This record gives sequence, C-alpha cells and structure tokens, in this order.
Amino acid sequence: MPRPLADRVRPERFDDVVGQRQLVGEGGALRRMAAQGHFTNMIFFGPPGTGKTTVAEIVAREANMNLHRLNATSASLADVKAVIADTDSLFGSNGTMLYLDEIQYFNKKQQQSLLEYMEDGRITLIASTTENPYIYVYNAIISRSAVFEFRPLSQSDIAVALRRALAYLCETSGLTKTADDEVINYIAACGAGDARRALNLLENAFYTSGETLEREGIEAMTPKVIGNFDRAGNVHYDLLSALQKSIRGSDPDAAVFYLAKILEGGDLIGACRRLQVIASEDVGLAYSAAAQIVRACVESARELGMPEAVIPLSHAAILMATSPKSNSACAAYGAAAADIAAGRGQAVPDHMRPSHQFQNYKYPHDYPNHYVEQQYLPDDLSGAKYYKYGENKSERAASEYWEKIKNK
Repeated sequence: MPRPLADRVRPERFDDVVGQRQLVGEGGALRRMAAQGHFTNMIFFGPPGTGKTTVAEIVAREANMNLHRLNATSASLADVKAVIADTDSLFGSNGTMLYLDEIQYFNKKQQQSLLEYMEDGRITLIASTTENPYIYVYNAIISRSAVFEFRPLSQSDIAVALRRALAYLCETSGLTKTADDEVINYIAACGAGDARRALNLLENAFYTSGETLEREGIEAMTPKVIGNFDRAGNVHYDLLSALQKSIRGSDPDAAVFYLAKILEGGDLIGACRRLQVIASEDVGLAYSAAAQIVRACVESARELGMPEAVIPLSHAAILMATSPKSNSACAAYGAAAADIAAGRGQAVPDHMRPSHQFQNYKYPHDYPNHYVEQQYLPDDLSGAKYYKYGENKSERAASEYWEKIKNK
C-alpha cells in the first residue's frame, strides 16, 4: 500500500515549507537556530497538518543527526530505550534526535523517563502535540525545551502545496490531469488550515476524476461542515473564548460567526453554557434582564434541539453583543475573593451572629427608605469597597439613588 500523498510530497528544505514563516521563513526562529548550529530540545504545538513533522525532519537533516520517530499513542518505554541504545552505535555518532509525536499521550512517568537522556545530551527531543503543552506536557520537559507554536495554514499556503502535489501525481502516475484555480482553492478551503486533509482530498479527486478535476465531483467527497473541531481540547476552548470575546467586544458579526462554528461542529451544550456565563460576566448589571432572556433562549434551544436551536441561540448572542456592558459584579466578587485568599475577614460582626442573639442589630425595614447605616463587613475589612458602579445607564441610576438615600 503506497504511503499517503502528504508523506510522499513532504518538503525537505525550509524554503519549500508552506506557511509558518515566523519559524522557517527568512529570519524565522528555527531557521536562525539552524544557521547557528544550535539544536536544542523543542516542543512543537499546533493543529494537525500544519507542518510539525515536516519541520522536525528538516531540523534533524540540518543538524546531521540520526532521526527516530515515535508516536506516543502506540510507543512504550521499551521503544524509548531502544532509541537510547542507538546513541551508542555508529549510527548515533553525530547525535540522536527523537521526534515524539502526540507527546500528550505519554503519562507523567513516561515523560519523566526522557529527562535523564535530555539532561546528558544522549538525545535531542522534538516533541509535538495538538494540545496546549503547558497543560499536557510535564513541566520539567518544558523547562528544558524551546516551545514553538505552529499556526493553521492559510488557503493560499495550502494551494501552493496542492499545485506541487498535483504535478507529483501526474509525474508518478503517468497521467495528465489539470485543475483550475477555482478547484484548487476549493480543495484548499476544505483543508480548513490542515494541509494533510487537503492533500488527501486532492489524491482522492485525482483518481476519481477525468482529465480535469471538477468541483462537483469533489463536493461529493467533502462533508457539509468543514473545520477542526473537538469537544475537550484546544479548539473547543479557542472557539468558546472567541465567542465570548466577540460579544464582550460588541461585535455581533463575529459573535454569530463563532456561534455558528461551535454549533455546526456539534457542541450545543458548550454554546449554551458559555452564553449564560457571558450574560452575567460581560453584560451583567448594565442590562440585568439579559441573564433572564439568555436563560430563556438556552432552555428553548435545548428543548428544540438542532438544527432549530440555532435560532434562539443566535438571538441570545446578538442581543448580548449589542447590549451595554458591565463586568462590575464579576470584578466585585474577584476583589472579595482576593481578601478571603489573603486570610482577611475571619470574624462576622457580633450583631449579625445568631449566637449573639443579633444584639445591637438594626433592622433596615424599620427605618425610612429601608436603610440604616451600620457595619456589615468584619472589623478588619470595615470600609472595604469591592463593588464599583459601572458607567452604564442602569448602574448610574442605581448609584444616584443610593447616594441620595445614604447621604440623607
């Protein structure tokens, strides 16, 4: 069985790598390190199909090291030890580089086993992961490594790789087939930042088409929804974060776009939860009714299910994006929690404690305007101010009311 097309057309020089110019372009960090002959332990993280394995192989070639590749989904400590044994052989005389793909699948003990060999220089480790390394990679490995982020490839970057791959397929198959720019760009868009995905689609299209690759035939092989989704990893949290920041930034267009990506990716529950958080964290007291409206939209969405759920949730997202904003309630809690974490406010005032029969407690409803001045916070926090009225209409009105009452 032939190797996948993405593996067969893998670039062998930095100049041929598509995308990641910040790392391998002129002046890129990895390119500068290679030019200086400085090869350290590295961690590559980013979405699938963005060039992590390709760049690791080029780095090993530039370093003139013997490269071993392991995948943490199937490798064991025995496999690592076999690589270490190679460092004492003739093949390892120039140094051994271990490329460990999907390192997040190694448990802590397995990751710790690498430290000794990294410390004494028997291996130079390049570990790759699609997850956040600061969460999934053992801290001691991170502290001994340079961390590089690989970004999703642009459509134009993937189109370059597709043109090269089409020429390769024609040459190796003996067939002469063409594809116009529209088709190439469509396949590139289907890659959704993942060159491997786009190359696999190109290969399938090449062998199922006539002399010209047609979009109609390719569409039959692509899903309705194209994207890089997960339910628990980085992509999940990136999209939810983008949704919240778009609403917080009062951009309804971006808000509905990210909501659509989340829902079309199948994460109804994640969208419902995050929208309810936003209602109180970001809209908050500037428009308190938003929390009730969003809750109603969420309940409606859960009752309706997909695809109709998109309608009430779109209502909620756009309502909040176009509403006035206040994080005063969230900020007040954070300030209070900071004092608690510092050990302050341990004793509740005596007049508020049942064990003291509420002696000297003043019942506000017995006073004009249902207000009377008295101390509620513990003695060591007396006078502390956690809540600060926002500048929006609702909170300014509340501020003016209480200033009038309390200063009377």
